[in-house]
Amino acid sequence: MLHQELVAIFHAGLVAASAQAALSGRLPSAAPRGRTIVLGCGKAAAAMAEVAATELPGEVTGCIVTRKGHRARAPTGGIAVIEASHPVPDAASLAAGRRLRALAATARAGDRVVFLISGGGSALLVDPIPGLSLAEKARITDHLVRSGAAIADINCVRRHLSQVKGGRLAAAARAAAGDMHSFVMSDVVGDDPATVASGPSIASPFEPERAIAILLASGWRVEDSLAGLIRAAVPPPVPPHPVHLVATARTMLDAASKAASLRGWRVVRIGDDLTGDAAATGRDHAALALRHLAAGGPCLLVSGGELTVAVRAKGGRGGPNLEYLAGLMAALPEGVPIAALACDSDGIDGTEDNAGGWFDAAHRAPAQECEGALAANRTHDLFARRGTLVVTGPTRTNVNDMRLIAVRGSPSA
Repeated sequence: MLHQELVAIFHAGLVAASAQAALSGRLPSAAPRGRTIVLGCGKAAAAMAEVAATELPGEVTGCIVTRKGHRARAPTGGIAVIEASHPVPDAASLAAGRRLRALAATARAGDRVVFLISGGGSALLVDPIPGLSLAEKARITDHLVRSGAAIADINCVRRHLSQVKGGRLAAAARAAAGDMHSFVMSDVVGDDPATVASGPSIASPFEPERAIAILLASGWRVEDSLAGLIRAAVPPPVPPHPVHLVATARTMLDAASKAASLRGWRVVRIGDDLTGDAAATGRDHAALALRHLAAGGPCLLVSGGELTVAVRAKGGRGGPNLEYLAGLMAALPEGVPIAALACDSDGIDGTEDNAGGWFDAAHRAPAQECEGALAANRTHDLFARRGTLVVTGPTRTNVNDMRLIAVRGSPSA
């Protein structure tokens, strides 16, 4: 069936963006004079730690924090694994932030420090600046996520409120300057390592007035006390060191495109780094798909990036991939030979346990039902009723979303 083919193409991309494929063979191969301290965070961190435990030479110790359910499936040796909450930090996130910062401070000359960073780390690794409670930090994060703010803006605010973000974790390990390495799996548009997980090991610009403006634009009331804390943030002394970008959205999309071509599809890439409102982008892509349909010949439209959702209704269920598909369905005429899949590479789209969903000509909702689900932010219900959710479980990678639109049935049609 066509939707199974689309799921297989998605999985081909996931394999290419896995920690095993992306990180293996890229870690330092010679042992340092002292220990190797591994510090990491993100949805791929446990999988990255498995590779590090196998491939790093000498004495290896450290700690990583990952999302609950994204735990290690193989031994991680001396690298401890903490599971914490995402997207809103919890007590385990705070414990992780303090533990990693304390471990970083134990680094000495002759030690090597290896940072394993992937998307999702901003919520998982938390140590608020003095004067800001974890509860207040969590409320700010939850508000920004629900407001539909861009991840770069959210992370700008986060690094002004943290003792481990914006390079501060690397600064704590500065005694090991000269043998420090960052390995980054990017889930951000533009692939700026300083933005991934709010850059705990990467020197970042500190722009307090921008951070305050982002909060105000999102509707958050910025008290004088909070503004003072933000304005007091200063860039830490981050030791310069190699930063290796080991996997990105393009890694996944290139592999998926190759898999699709081998299945006979003519692949049309329509953007690897798309941003904006999910449903609106879906409507735009419906018009594009119809133009390709009119031109004749089967093709597969492939895109990636990170779309957003502004939460308008309480009790919503769903995420940007399902909202994108609902917008796409709503704008397509009934009966057209167009199918689509949209999934998040980390296996979690928004609030539930699905990676995303799919539809085809035989499994789609009327436009009015799509619009109702979008208005109520209940797109999960829309797809669940039709049995068209994609559930992968935690993939233990995170390189943004993949969207596939199959125009004119299948290559053999």
